[in-house]
Amino acid sequence: MPAITADTLTLPRVAQAGPAEQRAVLSVTTAPSGFEGEGFPVRRAFAGVPMSSLDPFLHMDQMGEVEYAPGEPKGTPWHPHRGFETVTYIIDGVFEHQDSNGGGGTITNGDTQWMTAGAGILHIEKPPEHLVVSGGLFHGIQLWVNLPRANKFNPPRYQDIRGGETALLSSSDGGALLRVIAGDLAGHSGPGATFTPITLVHATVSPGAVLDLPWNREFNALAYILAGQGTVGGERRPVRKGQLAVFGQGRGLTVAADTQQPTAEPNLEVLLLGGRPIKEPVAHYGPFVMNTRAELVQAMEDYQAGRLGVIPAQHMPHTGR
Repeated sequence: MPAITADTLTLPRVAQAGPAEQRAVLSVTTAPSGFEGEGFPVRRAFAGVPMSSLDPFLHMDQMGEVEYAPGEPKGTPWHPHRGFETVTYIIDGVFEHQDSNGGGGTITNGDTQWMTAGAGILHIEKPPEHLVVSGGLFHGIQLWVNLPRANKFNPPRYQDIRGGETALLSSSDGGALLRVIAGDLAGHSGPGATFTPITLVHATVSPGAVLDLPWNREFNALAYILAGQGTVGGERRPVRKGQLAVFGQGRGLTVAADTQQPTAEPNLEVLLLGGRPIKEPVAHYGPFVMNTRAELVQAMEDYQAGRLGVIPAQHMPHTGR
């Protein structure tokens, strides 16, 4: 799991929040497995969690971790979105993206593509041809972030965030590497620009280390375990790969790595995310997230009429079989 690595002893350190500020753990859920697009395996990270605990987030898939044989890598066909943002973070492997608004490119270890669908867009995501031929390791995250009613019809926008642009920090004792992809953590800002105030961090916690972080009191707080095993909260509730912890209110959160980790997963890898709840009605159907059912019907009619964009003349092919 390379993403972006660094020597934690040379990085700015984040002061501990302190025991009096800690958020309690409200729940730990296990993500069920499924398939997305043309058939690549995913874990549905938010399954079974109330929307009120997730707001402003809507959906998250852990894509892989999978070692593809030659000819096996898969992606998605061209498809529409309206009313929210998709955030694709690649930890291992390579993915290509193209959209009807002129955005696109290739993202690989530690890169993020942040696509604001807004009023509407078509896009496609797939592995490059050389990866299809060779096979190889693939692991990433796709997160859906809701847009407030006032921004749901904004023009589409695409942010290509290179891994090297991510803000790198260390825990107070140097036992954890923090990659701030978006938002603010203890006064350090990530490169991702958001409509809704959020914080998105990928942390690598060494065996036996404890990560005690300050967290914006106005935000919710979620911790998804990408790899390894450990505990969350001051109560040290056990967690492992594929589980999501939801925290309660407070100014800090704690994640600790077990001293002994699985052989293939040397560290505890955790995605920390939180944001200011939008607290608006959510109407969701497939690739559309609006505020009312009528807006969903309009989105479908606009898509069928070609008003959400058209596939570019020079476009990535859909390689599904």
